[in-house]
Amino acid sequence: MRHDPPRGLVELVPAARTVLVQFDRTATDAGRLREHLRADAARAGDEDPAAPPATPGSGPAVTVRVRYDGPDLADVAELTGLTPRQVVERHTGSAHRVAFCGFAPGFAYIAGLDPGLRVPRRDTPRARVPAGAVALADLFTGVYPRASPGGWHLIGHTDLVAFDLDRDPPALLAPGTPVHFVETGTPETGTPETGTPETETSEPGRSGAGHE
Repeated sequence: MRHDPPRGLVELVPAARTVLVQFDRTATDAGRLREHLRADAARAGDEDPAAPPATPGSGPAVTVRVRYDGPDLADVAELTGLTPRQVVERHTGSAHRVAFCGFAPGFAYIAGLDPGLRVPRRDTPRARVPAGAVALADLFTGVYPRASPGGWHLIGHTDLVAFDLDRDPPALLAPGTPVHFVETGTPETGTPETGTPETETSEPGRSGAGHE
């Protein structure tokens, strides 16, 4: 819809299986907009919300360097019937892209998760998940932008700053952004030349909104 917006469209807010549409009632009406949406849906067909969007985002790819030492890595391995090493290999071997953002400022729901890594949320959420935690739940990977409660499975940690009010834009992982997860054994400090989060402009190879 962003590439062929209907008259009167003001804003789109995507989620896992829904889209909030804000429109200008002086330029269109609900019936006319509904017909446009139905036509768009018919052209798009049924798509997997976990698949990376076909249309690339406007920004460069972001490389997230992860220490895969999370407290739930063994649990994810057990739930999926894989070894911890296989969990890491599948996670780093997939093509990821931000599907949408929600829950908290800068929290990105990153699509493209290997189907073999899809796990439900934890039965018991944690009262505090540290900033930088890399986690899995359902169809998505998440990188916690700040310390908060959370019910996703923590498989690792990154020093990448996902949200910074002093940065423009503050959110590093915007919808449509390609994401590369790379295993590292040492803390991330950014690129040596700049000390800022590493980004790339190349396209990655091919290999729902809810509570976090």
